[in-house]
Amino acid sequence: MSALKKYLGDVGEVREGHALDARALEAFLGRAVKGFAGPLGIRQFAGGQSNPTYLITTPDRAYVLRRKPFGQLLASAHQIDREFRVMQALGQAGFPVPETLAYCADEDVIGAPFYVMAHIEGRIFSDCTMPDLKCAERAAAFDSANETLARLHSFDLAALDLEDFGRPGNYFARQIARWSKQYDASRTDDVPEMEKLIAWLPGAIPPDEETRLIHGDYSFHNLLFHPREPRVVGVLDWELSTTGHPLGDLTYHAMEWYRPAGSDPRGTLDGADLAALGVPTLEAYVARYCERAGRAPIERLSFYQAYNLFRVAAIVQGIVARARAGTAASAEAGEQAPRVRAYAAAAL
Repeated sequence: MSALKKYLGDVGEVREGHALDARALEAFLGRAVKGFAGPLGIRQFAGGQSNPTYLITTPDRAYVLRRKPFGQLLASAHQIDREFRVMQALGQAGFPVPETLAYCADEDVIGAPFYVMAHIEGRIFSDCTMPDLKCAERAAAFDSANETLARLHSFDLAALDLEDFGRPGNYFARQIARWSKQYDASRTDDVPEMEKLIAWLPGAIPPDEETRLIHGDYSFHNLLFHPREPRVVGVLDWELSTTGHPLGDLTYHAMEWYRPAGSDPRGTLDGADLAALGVPTLEAYVARYCERAGRAPIERLSFYQAYNLFRVAAIVQGIVARARAGTAASAEAGEQAPRVRAYAAAAL
């Protein structure tokens, strides 16, 4: 696994097999984006395991482009049109997302559908302990993440014109079925722990039902903080967003506290001196969210933890499969295989 870095968002040369047609892209942006003027430069972000992401620069402004991967794709994956739609709706409602500028479904432009958004300056913390922050700053950063998530879950779907963004009800049952199917489709090795989870999870779902707009990958690696202040200025990577149970979002975000040690380069708070860090306990963090969201305390937290560990294991398995097929977006995707078993084992 790669050495831990303080921040994510490094950019470098466009990787082999990921090149874009600069001339065609510049012509499209000139037509579609108000005020765009070339010449443009193209570099690629080091992250973006799923959808390749590029920094587009001009003499006057910077943009970010996300596209579908080239090659054969799993059904229901990489729906960047959904990313664009939800970000556009949330931006109009004043929620902190990058400004969406143009969507292109025409594969003839750069070889795959893509969208372009404004580039926002800020920090994406690679290490969930945020080692370069002072104690009070770290506490404020965690609280800002908590407040931002509670605010996301407060939106009325009809007011956002997103009532059809996902199916209501049976969220966990549908998600377990979806990720079980995608795990099977991308299977490369036998992982008995995953088979146990696939068999156990459907019968363990709590009975309560609730439908809200959820991010689907709400974690510090998708939160852009102000360059100097401990507050969220942008929520990124909406590929997995849908309508569903808000506790799926919350307890996925809460994996910072229960992520298995050594399973992820972002680290874990498991075993950390939280008081010294200025970070609340998991129980206090969840209680603060429930207070902001106006909901009762959460029962059966262990189910939600197991579900999220299983879900992440299935997502990582998809990255492993794309790495072996040569279509993964990240240069480090091939290193992911051991994480599948680590997450699945921790869920049992």
